[in-house]
Amino acid sequence: MRFIFKTDYDQDINLAKHGGHVFWYGALLMALLAAPWWLGPYGLTQLSFVLIYSIVGLGLMLLAGYTGLFSMGHAAFLGVGAYIEAKLSAMGWPFPASAAAAALLSAGAGVVVGLPALRIKGIYLGIATLAFGVIVEEVFARWESMTGGNAGMTVTTLQAFGWKADTGAEFYFVCLVCCVLATLGVLNLLRSPIGRAFVAIRDSEISAQSMGIRLAQYKTLAFAVSAALAGLGGALYAHQIRFLSPDQFGISQSIDLLLLVVIGGLGSIHGAFLGAVFLIAMPQAISAAKDLLPAALAQAPGLQAFVYGAVLVGFVLFEPMGLNGRWVKVRTWLQLFPFYRRGMFSRQKSFQKSERVR
Repeated sequence: MRFIFKTDYDQDINLAKHGGHVFWYGALLMALLAAPWWLGPYGLTQLSFVLIYSIVGLGLMLLAGYTGLFSMGHAAFLGVGAYIEAKLSAMGWPFPASAAAAALLSAGAGVVVGLPALRIKGIYLGIATLAFGVIVEEVFARWESMTGGNAGMTVTTLQAFGWKADTGAEFYFVCLVCCVLATLGVLNLLRSPIGRAFVAIRDSEISAQSMGIRLAQYKTLAFAVSAALAGLGGALYAHQIRFLSPDQFGISQSIDLLLLVVIGGLGSIHGAFLGAVFLIAMPQAISAAKDLLPAALAQAPGLQAFVYGAVLVGFVLFEPMGLNGRWVKVRTWLQLFPFYRRGMFSRQKSFQKSERVR
């Protein structure tokens, strides 16, 4: 196991804690930059979807994993960003300006939703965000002059200052740049006083309030930042699918986003990316497995929902820390082998729930 001996303050604030981080993340970035040359058009499209969902997952991870506020209507923010981008892009706005506007307007919607979070939490907050998602979906369907209603809306090609992303590779690089910038922004936010306040609220609202943290201010800010990232992802999502309709941003999409952060691993940046990979790869794996199943089972309606539910139940029962938690255990086993102890990650009761003291 690696132990780092710190000798100056710069080592404590660097994003890369040691040379291994620099090497492996650098290798990953090089592989992503070279993806258009080693992936076909279909694989590049799926990788673009992974990057888009990773951006949205980062926002929901910041809200649910680091602030402890669950949202069951997060697809509404994705839809707001997508429709704003489609409208502004049709008016000739360059992508940086239209994407910024989509993120800001989505953040404004996040503030509206964050206001009820000041007085409610838990399942009641989930119900409130679910109701918001249903309302927004209905607005998308009824506001035909803005969204095209149920007939849908066609999205133009991504363009900026005379340049157009006409090919899949060009659009992929736009998604990669946006994803890298979003990741760096979230990482720096989490190590700032704001990020530490988010974590304090997640662990214990009473303790956070006793230390001078304003719950109303930081909860609303968490919703705004999370919605802004979802709006940015929605702007890219609109250009990726090229056609928008209200049913794309319904409750099923919100559940998929919630599955992303839960299966990826709550409270970890890696979990957002692992969850995005799962969300894109699982339908492909189910389609491939249908060839091996009996015809009656392969053609049964609801097969994908059943598999998703079974996987979620399996993770909740056997690996509550998600894919990232499993990777941490595998990495620790490799570092400590042959001295790894089987009970090292056994669950222990927590006695830090100060909310129980009334």
